[in-house]
Amino acid sequence: MNVIVNWLINNWVEIFGSISGLVYIYFSLRKSLWLWPVGLVSSLAFIIVFYESRLFADMALQVYYCIASIYGWIFWVFGKKNTISARDTEELPISRLSTMQWIVATAVTMALTLLYLPLGNAFHASFPLLDGFVTAASIVATWMLARKILDQWLIWIVVDALSTGMLVAKEKYVAAGLMLVYTLLAIIGYYKWLNDFRKQNG
Repeated sequence: MNVIVNWLINNWVEIFGSISGLVYIYFSLRKSLWLWPVGLVSSLAFIIVFYESRLFADMALQVYYCIASIYGWIFWVFGKKNTISARDTEELPISRLSTMQWIVATAVTMALTLLYLPLGNAFHASFPLLDGFVTAASIVATWMLARKILDQWLIWIVVDALSTGMLVAKEKYVAAGLMLVYTLLAIIGYYKWLNDFRKQNG
């Protein structure tokens, strides 16, 4: 019993971040405004988790997610009040990357990964190459999500799976479980969007 209590005390930030991450997924699926503050809290928790694991690129990515959460929260509350028009009510169609866009996305991901690599080595980061790649690919996938591009789910599947492995290696099992859930949801998201894409262009 004491072992369990001690483990909970030592890992409460990771547990809190993972639970709030699951709540974030719930609100995200429901398109609720609460996804932004909950996402902000979850990202703040994971800044600490990734810092302790010396996954500095992932830590920096969580800082980016904090900023994005604040922006999204403000935009959802105030951004549409004075811009409602017939065009605004149209749903952005799902698209796919062209061959050239795939080449550019790959090049950007590799460039960002290589840019981080010497920094990761200098600060003795854990898994500097994988850590940098995951962060770079996440930045590209986030841009694709904003453009409603179907192929972003394929990147998230790889990113979340790699994150799961890194966190298991660092014995952050609760956070790894959350990343595993994200991986499964990314697979589901891909097939759901693919089905909607086919109906849209049917």
